[in-house]
Amino acid sequence: MLVNVVDVEATCWDGQPPPGQVSEIVEVGLTVVDLAARTRVSRHGVLVRPRRSTVSAFCTGLTGLTQAEVDGGVPFAEACRLLAEEHAAGTRPWVSWGDYDRNQFGRQCRATGVRYPFGRHHTNARVVFTRAHGLRKRPGMAQALEIAGLPLEGRHHRGEDDAWNIAALVLDLVARGAWPEEPTTPPDLEP
Repeated sequence: MLVNVVDVEATCWDGQPPPGQVSEIVEVGLTVVDLAARTRVSRHGVLVRPRRSTVSAFCTGLTGLTQAEVDGGVPFAEACRLLAEEHAAGTRPWVSWGDYDRNQFGRQCRATGVRYPFGRHHTNARVVFTRAHGLRKRPGMAQALEIAGLPLEGRHHRGEDDAWNIAALVLDLVARGAWPEEPTTPPDLEP
């Protein structure tokens, strides 16, 4: 079974957004994982041009992304179309680390009138990892890699690299027999 592992980066600030600005997606990272073959099949990164915010110095420090880079990205609607058409986002189960990515897509789709590109079958890998390791607190992705004894590949807080690393955690959970056989569906996505 193929799944899409998705990680987004969004405009952010050290504190509250400036007046009139909202957090919006500037990068979508996606790694396709073949659960049966236990391998990462491909990795993708899509830069998204923000319409209602700008990339702050804080955001550049965190992600490495600059305003000039994201200005060269595609509009959000085009990014959603690419996910749906090129990566079967509407039919393939998908995974993220926590619910932030799913919620951010939902908020931005509602705010812009863009069709939500994903299907109902989403698995929060952070919850699965926390249960599998018997942890009391849900770790961040970088901490989870340390716990699993896996290296952090690339730059933390870059969507393409984070999706790749989350995919490694998913495969580690598969190898441990801890990955759910059926994708979970959050209550807010149930019909």
